[in-house]
Amino acid sequence: MINDLLRHNAQWAERRVKKDPEYFNRLSTLQHPDYLWIGCSDSRVPANVITGLEPGEVFVHRNVANLVHRGDLNLLSVLEFAVEALEVKHIIVCGHYGCGGVHAAMEEHRHGIIDHWLQPIRDVADSAEDELSEIKDHDKRLERLCELNIKAQVESLSRTPIIQSAWKRGKNVCIHGWVYGLHDGLLRDLKCDTSPDTAIR
Repeated sequence: MINDLLRHNAQWAERRVKKDPEYFNRLSTLQHPDYLWIGCSDSRVPANVITGLEPGEVFVHRNVANLVHRGDLNLLSVLEFAVEALEVKHIIVCGHYGCGGVHAAMEEHRHGIIDHWLQPIRDVADSAEDELSEIKDHDKRLERLCELNIKAQVESLSRTPIIQSAWKRGKNVCIHGWVYGLHDGLLRDLKCDTSPDTAIR
């Protein structure tokens, strides 16, 4: 199976060169994406594929349940590089319905170290307990929690020193919250955009 991946790669590269002989020469010399994508690690939600973007057009960070932990040096390094070096204009926090991380966060039993990682989702659920308790259908309740989690991560991201500093220096970086439907392949805008004009400081 591993050799299959290498063979598929060779076939893909050959097709690219046949279609555009300068493709890899051009791609290797520049990276100027307008977008930073903070998404879930779920293998069914690849940023380039579902947005129709080519390699080089989106800078990507993924983790379980698309969380913005403000002590996560991996995420913060990606964020700083995207904002300061690549000068992206848009940051998209994208979760998805049917997220295993959201499901695991709300289960009664322990899963191990991942429980610590997923704590922000439980915090969101606690804050929205009144709203969520009104939703009787279990799957619909988890879908709503998924949306609320994305909105919470947008807000958390907007409060990081990296973003706050960028905004104070006049960088016009906008943060968006989207959710992806595995059942239909569509992205939905949750209308929770944050920009220098709307941010809480």
